[in-house]
Amino acid sequence: MFTDHTTDTAPPAARKTMTAIETRVGRLPPAVARMAESPELLDGFLRSSGLFDASTLDPVAREVVVMTMATRNPCHVCVAVHTAKLRALDADEDLVVALTGSGPLPDERLDALRTFTLEVLRTGGEVDDDTLTAFLRNGHTRRNALEVVLGIGAYTMSTLANRMTRAPL
Repeated sequence: MFTDHTTDTAPPAARKTMTAIETRVGRLPPAVARMAESPELLDGFLRSSGLFDASTLDPVAREVVVMTMATRNPCHVCVAVHTAKLRALDADEDLVVALTGSGPLPDERLDALRTFTLEVLRTGGEVDDDTLTAFLRNGHTRRNALEVVLGIGAYTMSTLANRMTRAPL
């Protein structure tokens, strides 16, 4: 249904972005090739995920938010890519395995982050004071709470687009 675009077949507005990704990664990931159908979505995802990467959440914490989104909106592409990213970050293997399940994470601070992310999603952002307090008590900040919203926004685009386009690994 969706085309695996190349820089020759993609809408003109997506070509510069695709070329940059291909140069940086060494290939054009299929998810990008399909997302390129909408240059606005492709650029929006890349910009918002770049902003999320620049947030004050540490790299493993950011991956916890991403994997929470990837498993909640079952996106096999995101789970595979971000499992590899966690391993590249030398994340504890028990954490990597736990992120694909529903049990608690072995790190209390990261478990509080996943719980908070799921509660933000469940309540449409209207988390109660006890939820926010529990999040803060586990070493996170009010700024981090808002950065979770940024991560949810970026990876909602990615997970839903990958599922809709049936992007392969």
